[in-house]
Amino acid sequence: MSTLLWIILSTLVISLISFIGIVTLSFKKKLLNKLLLALVALSAGALMGGAFLHLIPESVEEFGESMLLYVLIGFTLFFLIEKILHWRHCHDTDCKIHTFAYMNLFGDAAHNLLDGLIISASFIINIQIGIATTIAIALHEIPQEIGDFAVLVHGGFSRKKALLANFLTALTAVLGGLIGYFLSTVAENSIKYLLPLAAGGFIYISASDLIPELRKETKAKKALINFVVFLLGIGLMFAVKFI
Repeated sequence: MSTLLWIILSTLVISLISFIGIVTLSFKKKLLNKLLLALVALSAGALMGGAFLHLIPESVEEFGESMLLYVLIGFTLFFLIEKILHWRHCHDTDCKIHTFAYMNLFGDAAHNLLDGLIISASFIINIQIGIATTIAIALHEIPQEIGDFAVLVHGGFSRKKALLANFLTALTAVLGGLIGYFLSTVAENSIKYLLPLAAGGFIYISASDLIPELRKETKAKKALINFVVFLLGIGLMFAVKFI
């Protein structure tokens, strides 16, 4: 299968995750919160694993130790982007942070566009890195899309319109993938700089957004379960290395 086809299929899968919000409507709030926290733990581990087991090692091979500067720039850049576009990855169906539904859609579209660029750059390096990056992003998208769907419905969208709007913004991942691929045909080396930048972004999202959510759990048994799920996320990224 060609690199371009891998990119299109992977970004399309990321886009289709936007429909997961409708599945949660039949869940009771207490059950949904438990599932979300487990998904957050899995996502946090996968992002950390993706950064440290795939993106950073590959970046070292490409750019040497100088890539650490780009990882730091990526970490800082994602912090800045979050503040500018209010990319708050809410994991509570009653989230009060997303006050304006349209601002949420705008931020989500930009976010997915960047995801597509990162996936594209990863597949251009090699298929294994691309698969690992896609899995890490997909696992993060699941709890995020559930939260985004709830925000849109809370903001006045009907369920059908919320699903459609979420899917249309999610399709920017495919656009980002295509842009990244065709940019690589013009300047392949420049697109590779997205890898350490993405690594910094993955670390930022996991450390500043997801792990703090897990730390709110005060019951020892539940906290231990979340930690085990977090390790499973890292383990999943480790397993991808053998694909």
